[in-house]
Amino acid sequence: MSRRFVDLSVPLETGIQSDPPMMLPKINYMAHDQTAEQVMAFFPGLKKEDLPGGEGWAVEFMEIATHNGTHLDAPYHHHSTMSGGERAITIDEVPLEWCFGNGVKLDFRHLPDGHVISAAEVEAELARIGHDIQPLDIVVVNTSAAERYGHDDYLLKGCGMGREATLYLTERGVRVTGTDAWSWDAPFAHTAQAYAQSGDASIIWEGHRASMDIGYCHMEKLTNLDQLPATGFQISCFPFKIKGASAGFTRAVAIFEEEA
Repeated sequence: MSRRFVDLSVPLETGIQSDPPMMLPKINYMAHDQTAEQVMAFFPGLKKEDLPGGEGWAVEFMEIATHNGTHLDAPYHHHSTMSGGERAITIDEVPLEWCFGNGVKLDFRHLPDGHVISAAEVEAELARIGHDIQPLDIVVVNTSAAERYGHDDYLLKGCGMGREATLYLTERGVRVTGTDAWSWDAPFAHTAQAYAQSGDASIIWEGHRASMDIGYCHMEKLTNLDQLPATGFQISCFPFKIKGASAGFTRAVAIFEEEA
């Protein structure tokens, strides 16, 4: 047997539309010709000309949010409580067994931007692909958002998972989900229009808030989901361990076991 890997993570980069303006990452790249003095500071008497080519090291300084790039949200991001009143766990407390498991892809690319997916639609898609959800399956949702990542309309693209759709999965033992969109929920601009008409605040972030009933994590800003079949692979998505944080960056990967 051999293994094939599909990278499900976007690169962290600047100069593209990946987040709202207040959350855009900033990366200061320092090249080898800018850092000789940093190396010299560790070794008294060392001169720049003593270094190969007069070069130091490459290093980057970043101003980022834990929700930049492909990341895993902890239940603490969704609300201060989870699972009916328990203290919501932070990203450093997420059980590792949640973060490696059999992958399931639900394909909702045909649904319009802003559509809120229902439990019935999840059930119908599972019937179409012939899969019964198993505990600790990692379920990823392929929307139309991925193809617009980095473009000006990215934050407006894709459908979202509603409260009942999320609970349909978590009630069956799913603890990690994911989407290629900016949010697990429908894009805010579409939800804002619905809220303006109804005045019903319960529709705001309803997929995230489902964690208040059953705690779970989800990944956002995945990519390459269109390269995955519905089942037959595993997903690894261990998060960066940030003490007390609401999310952690993850190099999400799909793993296929294949005949050599």
